[in-house]
Amino acid sequence: MNGRGNQIGFGPPVTPQVIKSIIIANIVVFLGQQVSGAVTNYGVVSPERVWLGFELWRPFTYMWLHSPSSPLHIIFNMFALWMFGSTLALAWGEQRFLRFYLVCGVGAGVLIATLPFLPYIMGSSYHPHLGVPTLGASGAVMGVLLAYSFTWPNRTIQLLFPPIPLKAIWLIPFLLFMELSSGPNNVSHLGHLGGVVVGWIYLVREGRTPGAPTIESLKLKWKRHQMRQKLRAVHDEERRERQKRDNDRRFH
Repeated sequence: MNGRGNQIGFGPPVTPQVIKSIIIANIVVFLGQQVSGAVTNYGVVSPERVWLGFELWRPFTYMWLHSPSSPLHIIFNMFALWMFGSTLALAWGEQRFLRFYLVCGVGAGVLIATLPFLPYIMGSSYHPHLGVPTLGASGAVMGVLLAYSFTWPNRTIQLLFPPIPLKAIWLIPFLLFMELSSGPNNVSHLGHLGGVVVGWIYLVREGRTPGAPTIESLKLKWKRHQMRQKLRAVHDEERRERQKRDNDRRFH
């Protein structure tokens, strides 16, 4: 990641204790999943288990679990947490960071449990996702990536896959595009997007991250964009008129 000027570095200079604790907790739970499948079964989140079984702890517990058959799941999540969360925790303070991390993870879990349940409540006969289990820290991690991109939007991130540089502000749109266009079928798009939405709302309501755009600021940017488009169209028309007059003069 490029900081200011010509500074280039890999990863954060210091790993805060809160990041170490979250990573250790995830690893311990992952090892527990290898010992007993009951750990996974007891902690995953699904609309059916949360709202029909009243197992209301699941939107919290699912974010500490990872696929027991795929170590890459926990490796990628914890790597992203360490890479981006450490810098954020150093800038914010550990309590603020932990609160934000938990809100994003639990908020995404509530959305995972609730949105697929709405058709069932409304009497629809088609609700295939009620029993589908979801697990992983991705919702919380996506919230962390969002907060990082709003806090340092102009930092350049050198991606590994694909190996291209990218401004931090475009990190979330890029990841969501890659996920939707070429990601594996078992990824929880709702969980990832839920972490982003919950994190965005949290940052705006908290009011301590100037780079977090509000609805009003987005509307203002859109109006400015429209004004620039109109001005560009006027300038293009004036240029065409000048060219036409010049051509007429040469003809006569």
